[in-house]
Amino acid sequence: MMNPLFFLLIGVFFLIYGGINYYIGLRGWQALFSYIPFANHYAYWIVFWLIALSYLAGRIGEKYYPGWLSHWLTLVGAYWLGAMFYFVLVVAGVDLIRFLDRFWHFLPGWAQGNAGINPALGLIIFLLVSGLLVYGAWNARHPIVQRYHLAVSKQAGNLKQLHAVMVSDVHLGTIIKNGQLVKMVDMVNSLKPDIILFAGDVIDESVEPFVEQQMAASFRRLQARYGVYAVLGNHEYIGGHADEVVQYLREAGVQVLRDQYVKVAGSFYLAGREDSSRDRFGAGKRMDLSTLLTGVNRRAPLIMLDHQPTDLENAQRQGVDLQLSGHTHRGQMFPNQLITGRIYEDDWGLLRKGNFQVIVSSGFGTWGPPIRIGNSPEVVDIVLDFAH
Repeated sequence: MMNPLFFLLIGVFFLIYGGINYYIGLRGWQALFSYIPFANHYAYWIVFWLIALSYLAGRIGEKYYPGWLSHWLTLVGAYWLGAMFYFVLVVAGVDLIRFLDRFWHFLPGWAQGNAGINPALGLIIFLLVSGLLVYGAWNARHPIVQRYHLAVSKQAGNLKQLHAVMVSDVHLGTIIKNGQLVKMVDMVNSLKPDIILFAGDVIDESVEPFVEQQMAASFRRLQARYGVYAVLGNHEYIGGHADEVVQYLREAGVQVLRDQYVKVAGSFYLAGREDSSRDRFGAGKRMDLSTLLTGVNRRAPLIMLDHQPTDLENAQRQGVDLQLSGHTHRGQMFPNQLITGRIYEDDWGLLRKGNFQVIVSSGFGTWGPPIRIGNSPEVVDIVLDFAH
């Protein structure tokens, strides 16, 4: 028997989601479509709700629909999620300004009005949000190389320098497909790294697209003399197929570290933590870091992969020299970085805490809307100088 709390949460979600979309749809009709002579009120709302509910329909019904239908519903709905986000921000902001204008009368006449939003203002809002979506979609598909040159004050045997490439949050699945993976592999290989590291959320919940699109073949093209390593993120656990993900990645030549460490080239240690969210999905708590690192010689350099940039003080205490993380997407869509910047001590870029250093990537792919505004998708290129 299902938990009544589950149904309550689902009901609240649909109430909020439906209310937000009704608000946007109502303002859209008032501002634009009500002025079109041949526009039909009922047809407008039917089309509007088909679009507004397409993402939910695509994800919930993906096991029952033909694959192509589920894909297109999810894709259209994903773009609508981005549009919904900016429409509600802009329209609510405009409504607030117009409300304040009733008291202070600072707006020009064409921007005023008591019922809804007038056509001129409505058209400006529509073009503004459309422009944001077009730019955000283009930006999301044009990753950059983010470079760091760091020093670690420990000797690594005969190894004086390490060239590592880190990628996080690829989110391979229905929206981020093999074409984007091929682009990522080409970018990584062009940097000629010594080692390649994936900091979680390689796969976006379902492993089926990975298998159907033969993504393993793309991973096998990765080239690095010290190998390719990865850890799991929260999305591999959300999908409920973490063990399958590990199997497929290992078959593709990626060594997945699950609360494990390895000594690479007899010179430095690489540790990989399970994601901190795994216990929420019935997989049990991850290993305590001090237990995980038992047997590690702390006089040698220690690099750690941990998907979420949390518990940094513990990593510092345990002698980690460099932690590599992702997860935050740097908010993905402006102004969400104002939130991630408050949640995480480091939501993007490099943070130094004494001899402990953290790099958080904004990620390569996207989750939900295939849109990035206010940040760039990236491949992280790192050069580490060790003590001589």
